[in-house]
Amino acid sequence: MHHAADILLTLFVIFVAAQIGAEIAQRIKLPGVVGEIAAGCVIGPSLLGWLSPEQILPGTPLDVLAEIGVVLLLFSVGLETRLDDLKKVGKSALLVGVLGVIIPFVAGALWAHGEGFEWIKSMFVAAAFVATSAGITARVLQQLGVLQRIESRVILGAAVIDDILAMLLLGVVSSLQGGGSLDLQSLLLTLAGAIGFVAIIGWGGSQVMRRRSGWLEAPISPHSALSVVLAICLGLAWLSTRFGLAAIIGAFLAGMIASETRQRKELEHQTLPLLSFLTPFFFVVTGAKVNLAELASVDALLMLLVATAIAIVSKLLGGFLGSLSLGRRSATIIGFGMVPRGEVGVVIASLGLAAGVFSDRIYAVVVAMSLLTAMVTPPVLAWLLRRGNPGEATG
Repeated sequence: MHHAADILLTLFVIFVAAQIGAEIAQRIKLPGVVGEIAAGCVIGPSLLGWLSPEQILPGTPLDVLAEIGVVLLLFSVGLETRLDDLKKVGKSALLVGVLGVIIPFVAGALWAHGEGFEWIKSMFVAAAFVATSAGITARVLQQLGVLQRIESRVILGAAVIDDILAMLLLGVVSSLQGGGSLDLQSLLLTLAGAIGFVAIIGWGGSQVMRRRSGWLEAPISPHSALSVVLAICLGLAWLSTRFGLAAIIGAFLAGMIASETRQRKELEHQTLPLLSFLTPFFFVVTGAKVNLAELASVDALLMLLVATAIAIVSKLLGGFLGSLSLGRRSATIIGFGMVPRGEVGVVIASLGLAAGVFSDRIYAVVVAMSLLTAMVTPPVLAWLLRRGNPGEATG
């Protein structure tokens, strides 16, 4: 009973901190997600210590709750994204995804090598510069009500491509780091499986739902449609991990499939309470994972500033060049939308620390870089989007 009471107190502290942080951020014209991440930094081990390092380790109840939060967030984003809309921006999304992986990876590897890492270890460090955190950008786009804009559709489509390439790249550098030979056949099979999963689930599932959405109402429960699609969401989130992808990709596809049903608006309305409760845990826990003590020196801060600048500029450049055909302003919005690394960079940094590739300082720098890109991007993205009509389909 005492253990259960402690968990409830922790959940209370996190949830209240998230609400206070979001409120403060919004009052100073910043997206609420910035305040939630900042709240995590404040109540985490680095400052107040209300969350201990052991509480936010991978696999702990808080980490699992945070994962559920971001899974539901991407599911809700998928609910507002139609397959036909993504098809219209397919070429731009592909270019943004590919260039948004190549440019940051090369830039990150050069920086790490300049810091004294061997080339193989430099590539592992560079992998943390690659993958965009769809959860951060998706929350901002959703809060601003601009998911129907063409820039938003390009960002979400590119995020799926980005994730496939990032996971493949991580597999390559992990193989090299482990001293093993590079199994090209295995990598190609992994790539084919990932692409096949996204294509079959995304396209095939959407076609089925367009024709057979009535079966969602077969159970007599008034919330039967929501119950069924949430089951699909959790199932596809798990299945995507079996294909080497992040769970949020499966959740996004589940939402996109559900968006083809006639119950779409009802589902959007019913998921709002779940999002209000669960998604703040993801952003607070993400902020709590940064260890500020490792950055308490001029050298470390300088390293962090350089790494963050490289991370922002390289991703911005990849997104900008990949979507330049849509116009310079739209390309700038898309470039910034691809900047956040968030939990993806944190996960890769954790793998690097466990493998002995990262020192404590490099780990702290990479984690802080991931979180800084997640905190810097939302206000800039919000400002860029608010300059025009939020409802317009730019481009």
